[in-house]
Amino acid sequence: MSYGRRAWFVCKTDMTDNAVKLSIRSLFLWVVMSITTFSLAVLSTLAVYTQIETYRNELESNALMLAKLVARSSSNYLYDETPERIEGALSNLSAAELVLNAHVYKLQSQSAEPQIFASYNREGQLLLGGKESQLPSLFMAPQFADNGHYLELSAKVFDTETNIQLGWIYLRVSSDNFNELVGKSIWLNIAVALALLAISFYSAVRLQRVVTGPVEQIASFLQRTSRQRDYSARADRSSIRELDILADAVNVMLFRMQEYMQKQRQAEEQHRKLNASLEDMVSHRTTALKDANQELIQTLEKLHQFQRQIVQNEKMASLGDMVAGVAHEVNTPIGLGVTASTMMLDRLEVIQKDFDNKTLKASAMKRFLDESKENLNIIYRNLNRAAELISSFKQVAVDQTSESSRSFCVVQLVNEILLSLQPRLKKLKHNINVNCDPTLNVETKAGPINQILINLIMNSVIHGFESMEEGTIDISAELVSDNKLKLVYTDNGKGIPPEIRKRIFDPFVTTKRGQGGSGLGMHLVYNLVTQALNGSISITSEEGEGVEFIIVFPVINAKTS
Repeated sequence: MSYGRRAWFVCKTDMTDNAVKLSIRSLFLWVVMSITTFSLAVLSTLAVYTQIETYRNELESNALMLAKLVARSSSNYLYDETPERIEGALSNLSAAELVLNAHVYKLQSQSAEPQIFASYNREGQLLLGGKESQLPSLFMAPQFADNGHYLELSAKVFDTETNIQLGWIYLRVSSDNFNELVGKSIWLNIAVALALLAISFYSAVRLQRVVTGPVEQIASFLQRTSRQRDYSARADRSSIRELDILADAVNVMLFRMQEYMQKQRQAEEQHRKLNASLEDMVSHRTTALKDANQELIQTLEKLHQFQRQIVQNEKMASLGDMVAGVAHEVNTPIGLGVTASTMMLDRLEVIQKDFDNKTLKASAMKRFLDESKENLNIIYRNLNRAAELISSFKQVAVDQTSESSRSFCVVQLVNEILLSLQPRLKKLKHNINVNCDPTLNVETKAGPINQILINLIMNSVIHGFESMEEGTIDISAELVSDNKLKLVYTDNGKGIPPEIRKRIFDPFVTTKRGQGGSGLGMHLVYNLVTQALNGSISITSEEGEGVEFIIVFPVINAKTS
């Protein structure tokens, strides 16, 4: 395992360990206690809020009832303007322990601010002033003051006969009893909530033991089974339906793993046996393959020897054809020279006889001289023709058998090759055109060039111009750089089929199989270009549109003069 994969695995393992630190037991307790706590908190809050509202409404309703009673009893006294009587009446409020202050305000007019008319102050309570402006708001909504220790409210005083407002009643009552009830209610709800939480926690612990106990048993069973690899063990059933289903699933898995392990052991045993037999088979096959490879190498070496021998025979065969053609061509001028010389010998014997007999005439002598001159011209022309043929053939033969470089004129070399092929081409009407600078001289191997051009020309004659009366061959040569010569060979023959063209340079590829074609001509050309000349050759041909060969190879001391 690489360092990167090992680090990723460790990081993944740490993340997995951190993820599984929260057990089912703690998760179960957390969930149950969270839901219970939230529910008790909500219910307790609602209960406390409801009780507080009930106590508050009860306090406000009692205070408001007292205020209305005081207002009703004070209406007559305000009308008579007798504050002593009102104060006497207000003194009865001492029986109501929650009343701390009670003030009666009289309206002088509807627009004027009310003035205090009479008051009641429980012992220890001072007279409160400055409440005149708060009377309307306290009438609409009683308010708690001094951090909730007191409740203040007001009531209107009306004339019972005319229903005209005569003044206001201000009443301040103690809320200590209310606060005490609220405190008791809160503590009671907290105590009940804590008791219920304790009961819930105890129930949750018991319940989670019932649920997680079988799960832990199954987990420990699986751990023990995995350590001991005892897949024949089976998990115990549970009284809980879901856990019983889990135990059944675990047992089915163990049963299948047991079957799989048995099959795997059987497969491993078969695999070991198969490997043993396979090793023996491979050993025998390897030995046989080595022997076959050795035989193949020997056969291939012999094939290469045969191929080189066949290629050499092809070269000698083409040279032999050339020798036969040149011999036939030289035979004619030499025969004419022999005939002319024989005729001169006959004429010389006649002249010699007449001269000895002293019967030689001037006319006979003149006729002998004319015939001698004509015969000598015939002998000279034919001997010169034979000498040219022999010289050309000699140079071509030397080039074909020589691997050394020499300087030559390209046009002269091509013409020598064409002259050596003249015996085979003179009966045909094909035209060969040479396009090259007559002053172009290069230094390279002439023999491969001879063999290449001879093979290309004979291929055109035999294959390209088959069933053609008159064909045209164009040979051009030019320098493409200071040290590279390009030969372009084209003909207007029938072209090369695609299936032959893509294999044209392979050995034994020919369209004249069984008709004298060896299939080594173009293979020889390719080898001569690439190996002897260190150049390259490419072919372009379409069926029915002739062929074009482009040959490029390096030369030395290329110049034109």
